[in-house]
Amino acid sequence: MAGDARDQRRHVVVASKGPAKDATDDASVEYAPRPHRMNPAVVVTALGVVFGDLGTSPLYTFKAIAQATGGTLDRSAALGSLSLIFWALIITISVKYCWFVMRADNHGEGGILALMAVTRLRWRGRKWPLIACGLFGAALLYGDGVITPAISVLSALEGIGVATNGLADYAMPIAAVVLVGLFAVQSLGTERVGSAFGPIMLIWFVTIAVLGIVGIVQHPAVLAAANPVFAAEFLTERGFIGFAMLGAVFLAITGGEALYADMGQFGRSPIRLAWFGLVLPALVLNYAGQTALLLDGGDAAANPFYHLAPTWALYPLVALSTLATVIASQAIISGAFSLTRQAMQLGWFPGVEIRQTSREEYGQIYVPAVNWTMMILTVALVVAFRNSDRLAGAYGTAVSTTMMLTTVLLYDVMRRIWHWPRWLALLVFGAFMLVDVTFFSANLLKISEGGWIPLLLAAIVFIAMTTWHAGIDTMRRVQNRGSESVPDFLREIEKDRRTRVPRTAVFLTRLSRRVHPLILQHVRQIGAIPQTFVALTVKFVDRPRVRHEDRVEWQRLGPSFWHVTLRYGFFENPAVATTLAKACETFAAGQISLEGSLYFVERDEIAGRRNASYWWRWRRALFAFMFRNSAHAVDRFGLPADSLVEIGRRIEM
Repeated sequence: MAGDARDQRRHVVVASKGPAKDATDDASVEYAPRPHRMNPAVVVTALGVVFGDLGTSPLYTFKAIAQATGGTLDRSAALGSLSLIFWALIITISVKYCWFVMRADNHGEGGILALMAVTRLRWRGRKWPLIACGLFGAALLYGDGVITPAISVLSALEGIGVATNGLADYAMPIAAVVLVGLFAVQSLGTERVGSAFGPIMLIWFVTIAVLGIVGIVQHPAVLAAANPVFAAEFLTERGFIGFAMLGAVFLAITGGEALYADMGQFGRSPIRLAWFGLVLPALVLNYAGQTALLLDGGDAAANPFYHLAPTWALYPLVALSTLATVIASQAIISGAFSLTRQAMQLGWFPGVEIRQTSREEYGQIYVPAVNWTMMILTVALVVAFRNSDRLAGAYGTAVSTTMMLTTVLLYDVMRRIWHWPRWLALLVFGAFMLVDVTFFSANLLKISEGGWIPLLLAAIVFIAMTTWHAGIDTMRRVQNRGSESVPDFLREIEKDRRTRVPRTAVFLTRLSRRVHPLILQHVRQIGAIPQTFVALTVKFVDRPRVRHEDRVEWQRLGPSFWHVTLRYGFFENPAVATTLAKACETFAAGQISLEGSLYFVERDEIAGRRNASYWWRWRRALFAFMFRNSAHAVDRFGLPADSLVEIGRRIEM
């Protein structure tokens, strides 16, 4: 009786009761934005997670610059290269990311998907191109995640060839073995080794700074390269060669996106302190030391980084470099895992298996499908390219594109979120975009050298993301057409004289205002109907975490019919059964009993309509493939397998 049904809506606070038994136990995890403590330990830990890619770039940057200029660097080219590297680090990393982009956080979390969520735009709105920028930028990070481990580990192990020519040919197979081992241990999580990452990278940055100082002492004149005139003169005098070299210079800043993506783990202040207090000085000193070595007659093509070290220190330096590159690779792999969860929670990626590997750190997860796919592609790149010189051609294209797309989204944030005047936003946007477009254009020259690889991978991921979103949207419209209004359903079950089974039936549904066809099918086809109906909707909001007081929303639709909405942030693993049970104890004690309850979920089959366009037919086939292979509700939502009932339906699209 719809007229007598009282619409009661209230929020329930699920309080913490004792220590967590599991990392996904909703009742014992704090979901509000976490305050970040500012102490030396946090800063050191940030070194191991945030700065691995940036910190290991001296291993291969000058080699790539020498390759772009024909194998040799004269005094003008060496000082011009150093000046370009120095100002790229200042403008792009120090100013753009540390002071502007990191301000555009989504409740403390960073990354281009988080930046996209900050804008709160809709795919079907007028500004859908901005959403496309965010999605394609996120897709490009997968390409970066495949190439970064390959070039980093290869460049580190190539130091063996500097120490002894007899082992030079073994760098590639050793790198492949190291990478296979790295991906193989991902299932253990970074919790066990995470505490060692920071101290190792601290030693690494101190070491490269000392090596740089040794080189600078021989030629202090290299410090004059801080004058931007050297960079400007080199670009104007060398013409196309100088422009082509910018693609190699860009390798010095490829880890810039990690500053933003990993912000949620440490906060702005520890990252900024680590950057300005240690990482930036160490990088500048090392690049200056390598330049001094080149001015002294060194061969840029012979890896000047290792030639800075005395002979007795080569093997320890190779070992330290390998550890540093493994840490850098670990950071980018973990970033790919987090990106996958964000995309999945925001509705842009199919459900995949996600394992929480830490009970204390929510961000430490393991995604098997992503891990093994990345391993296959990374090892294939190592075997195909064989050395870091050739692989450098494929590196940088993805990151330069992502940085440019980040700037586009940043302008929208400056105007709509920060409410900057148009002239100021255009001034800042124009300055950053000039640098980004210049680097992007230079990296386009690498397309034929392997730059097409990350772009192709990103295009595949982008098509998959948009196809998944469009398919789910279409399914929701189909479900809406087969649904029924709440008053009509209440009248139907009120008149139904069949036996009532004394149990609760929980139906997972995306519909919040109408009765899902799944419930209608169950009521009309089953001989007995349950005593209590619970329509359960799980929503993922565009925030990383949801506060306890906003987690659960109850709505009583009738004497035996309830609608419950559970909200989760895109950084959370939903423990639906646990949350619902505790909420029932808090709000509906004595009215809803989950003992012996059954959870009903739909298991649909996608079928095609004959009059569908060709464009939609192949996308429908892709969506159907992803839908069949996506994770089941029992895997994604923590539902008890012995109480789960899947009902199959055929949906025409």
